[in-house]
Amino acid sequence: MTSYKVAVLISLTWLFPFLAIAVLISLSAPLKLCGNIIDKVYCGNYSVVKLACSDTTGNNVYELIAASLTVCVPVCVILYTYMRILKVCFSGSKQTRQKAISTCTPHLASILNFSVGVSFEILHSRFDVSSVPMKFQILLSLYFLTCQPIFNPIMYGLNMSKIRV
Repeated sequence: MTSYKVAVLISLTWLFPFLAIAVLISLSAPLKLCGNIIDKVYCGNYSVVKLACSDTTGNNVYELIAASLTVCVPVCVILYTYMRILKVCFSGSKQTRQKAISTCTPHLASILNFSVGVSFEILHSRFDVSSVPMKFQILLSLYFLTCQPIFNPIMYGLNMSKIRV
C-alpha cells in the first residue's frame, strides 16, 4: 500500500458522501416550506422536505436512489462476501468452523442491527405510520441513533475473552 493509494482511498471515501450531501442540500434549500412542525424526535432532511408546498418528486427520487446506493448495495455485498467466507470455512475442520462462527457472528449481528435501523428509518419517514402508537414510533426512531453505538461495543467486547472473564 503506497502513500498515493492511501490518499486516493481516503479522498474517495470523503468525496462520495460530500457529493451526496451537496446534491441533497441543493435539492432541499430552494423549497418553500408551508409548515414548521416535524413529526419526529429529531430533524431529518426528508422531514423538512415533507413540509414543502412545492413538488418534491426530485427529492424523493434522489433520496431513494441515494439510500439504495449507500445502504442496500453495501449490505448486499457484505452479506454475499460473508456467505462466501462461511462456505469456505464450513468445508474445513470443526475448529475452522468454530473460529469462523465466533469471528463472523458479531459482524453479521452488527450489520443486521444497522440494516434494521436504517430500513425502519426509511419506512418510517416515507409511509403513513399514524396508526402506530406514538411511543412505539419514538422508540423505533431512536433505535437507529442509540442502539447501534450501544450494541457494537457490547457485541465486540463480549467476544474478547479478557472482558468476558
